[in-house]
Amino acid sequence: MRRSWGSLKTVAGFFSAIALTQFGVNTPAIAADTVVVRLGLFTETISLAELQKAAKTGELPGSLQPYAKRLSEEQRRFFLGALGMSIPMDVVTVSRLVNTQIGTTILSDFATALARKDKAGVQALRAGLVLGSTAPQGLSILSFIAAYPSKRLEIDLPKAFIVARSLNTAFWRTQQFMLALTRSGLSLDIAPRIDTITPQIAYPFDPSQPGTAQVKILNLSLNDQKRDRKIPVDVYWSTAATPDKPLIVLSHGFTSVRTDLYYLAEHLASHGYVVAALEHPGSNQANTNSALQGKTSLMKPEEFLDRPRDISFMLDELEKLNQTANHPLQGKLATNNAMVIGHSFGGGTALEIAGAELQLEQLKQRCKNNLTTFSEGEVMQCIAQKLPENTYQLRDTRIKQAIALNPTTSLIFGETGLTKVQVPTLVLASSADKTTPALTEQIAGFDKIPSPKWLVGIVGGTHLSVKDPTTTSDQIGKPNTPISGGEVVGEQAADVRKYVKAIALAFAFQMTPEAKKYAIFLTSDYAQFASTKAFPFRLITQIPPDAMAVVKEFVEK
Repeated sequence: MRRSWGSLKTVAGFFSAIALTQFGVNTPAIAADTVVVRLGLFTETISLAELQKAAKTGELPGSLQPYAKRLSEEQRRFFLGALGMSIPMDVVTVSRLVNTQIGTTILSDFATALARKDKAGVQALRAGLVLGSTAPQGLSILSFIAAYPSKRLEIDLPKAFIVARSLNTAFWRTQQFMLALTRSGLSLDIAPRIDTITPQIAYPFDPSQPGTAQVKILNLSLNDQKRDRKIPVDVYWSTAATPDKPLIVLSHGFTSVRTDLYYLAEHLASHGYVVAALEHPGSNQANTNSALQGKTSLMKPEEFLDRPRDISFMLDELEKLNQTANHPLQGKLATNNAMVIGHSFGGGTALEIAGAELQLEQLKQRCKNNLTTFSEGEVMQCIAQKLPENTYQLRDTRIKQAIALNPTTSLIFGETGLTKVQVPTLVLASSADKTTPALTEQIAGFDKIPSPKWLVGIVGGTHLSVKDPTTTSDQIGKPNTPISGGEVVGEQAADVRKYVKAIALAFAFQMTPEAKKYAIFLTSDYAQFASTKAFPFRLITQIPPDAMAVVKEFVEK
């Protein structure tokens, strides 16, 4: 879940950046020939030429030098990095985004920081974004300024402060929540503990190590004619696979690919499991690329329904292969005894097919305004507001366990949707996740899921830390903003992926006669044992009442 709505919020927020950065707030912005920052009777003017020069030289504009001492090194890097940032969206895509209901709401929120108070402020902001996207280098801060339909853009600094401080509220609440837990000494064991000594327990083997089976990959192309959906599937298997072990299904995130968890699929298959990684055609990277070229919509509301149906259809088709004579998968697939693993949007999909009920009445109210306060995950969930009904139940009883990695849950499941999950569930949360902030998207929802359940905390992890490094190379060099960026991926996140391999394997074995042998790895002691200096891992099965009171306090702020 990377570009698209997050990009729109970032670009729409450009006009706040200059004004706020010089006064010590870490956010982005700009205007036409000049940006005029207004604070009461005082103003500061920054010319487009100064900004263009700063983008080339990497030095702050001269007019900002008097304020340079107020900027931290991180703020300077962010400001200069934002000047050189561009977003690969063509004019058709940008025009579509800013003219949708969600796009208009976001622009209206940002336009409150403009000095002009009429509707023309929103229209000018929209025009600047659309015209700026026609520049040869694509949509950027500088192309937005040059295209803004006015000689100058005046920013009301107090209003800009309000907008900037509201960006991705859930992420900042998560950080405050973690700090509050640490200071209070409460027993929700996903906050860092400085004084903890790693227990000296001898574990019989390392579940993060590969198994002995030689993994093969079978590529399938399934065609659901009723829904007009072509679903690519990669099946990871070995000759050691038997129907005594559950079939494992992998569901990727928004604007992503079926190889997102390649390392995990290979690991599980090496231990004798069959893993089916499918691609959801209405929310994968190919669909996003097509949308960026103006050929299709970014994502239809029906995708929230189609994703779990993709999994059900795939299970039907795999069962046919399971009964096909001389097929490599014949007799190896436990399609009636499956476990689903999903990341991000895929995590929400995993919870849906495990029984969580879509409850959209409150979502439809909350998504009407103040979208600047939302995380990317929340904005994405708002797409569901166009669905005609308020409740949907998409459970497939063949799914017997679920793992939701950094899932989206805060809006789409309403107050009680998660209480309807019918299977053992493991939820993973990362403390530095900006896309699906841990407090609102995982921790608050976890309390509603029936037991047996496990909550895993990756302290220091980000939204993409669990993904295969081959799918995160585009994160290198991305600006660190309140909305996105700052991802810990690749080699830096190797410890995270190692732990994910261990707990996913242990969880899968809970569906086999060897459950007791692997249960030791689904404990807080093992989480501590596996922790590293960079990533303390935490695991709990219930949120204690005292800690839950703090959760509710921060969620309701």
